[in-house]
Amino acid sequence: MAENELPEVPATALGPLRTLAVRITDGLRAQLGVIAQLNDRTVTEEIRLALESRIEAFKSDPKVLQRAETVRAEIERGAQTKQSAIEAIVGGAAGGSGAKAPTPRGTKSA
Repeated sequence: MAENELPEVPATALGPLRTLAVRITDGLRAQLGVIAQLNDRTVTEEIRLALESRIEAFKSDPKVLQRAETVRAEIERGAQTKQSAIEAIVGGAAGGSGAKAPTPRGTKSA
């Protein structure tokens, strides 16, 4: 494959293509235009390739990986808290807690 050619990856391999509006300066837009022209690509292709390259670089950055583990742990703690809250609300209905379900107002329990 030549350096200027894009790999043949169907859009469905990573999901459908979506539009993203990005505000950039005229100078950056001009540079992107020149880079695209030099590589026989569109500006959109150059932006997509730059984003893909940046994401791949992040995947091997130790600081990013460490932060990702911290965020993952925070998400898991939050999920456990929510699961406990749901269990406290509906767990008795499944017969797990043995707690008596509250009686609706205006009715008497037997």
